[in-house]
Amino acid sequence: MEIHQVRGHLTLTSRLDGLGHLPVKVLDSISGATLVAMDPIGVKPGDWVFTIANSAARSAAGDDRLLTDLTVAGIIDGWQTDKDESTNIL
Repeated sequence: MEIHQVRGHLTLTSRLDGLGHLPVKVLDSISGATLVAMDPIGVKPGDWVFTIANSAARSAAGDDRLLTDLTVAGIIDGWQTDKDESTNIL
């Protein structure tokens, strides 16, 4: 699992049947890479999310037959980096 920020919605005029009908989002990784992920939970631009990758991404999307290797699994409200400090990103 990795942490990413949602940049926006990817509009597709046509797609393979194996991609299903889930929304597709553009994500920015902390390292600066741009990624594309299936979005079964309905995230919006600016949200911080964690993703599930590889073969587990198909299960996380709700259908083992989907052609995906990255799925948004949850929206992050904040995180704690050590015992004394936490980050709230809302």
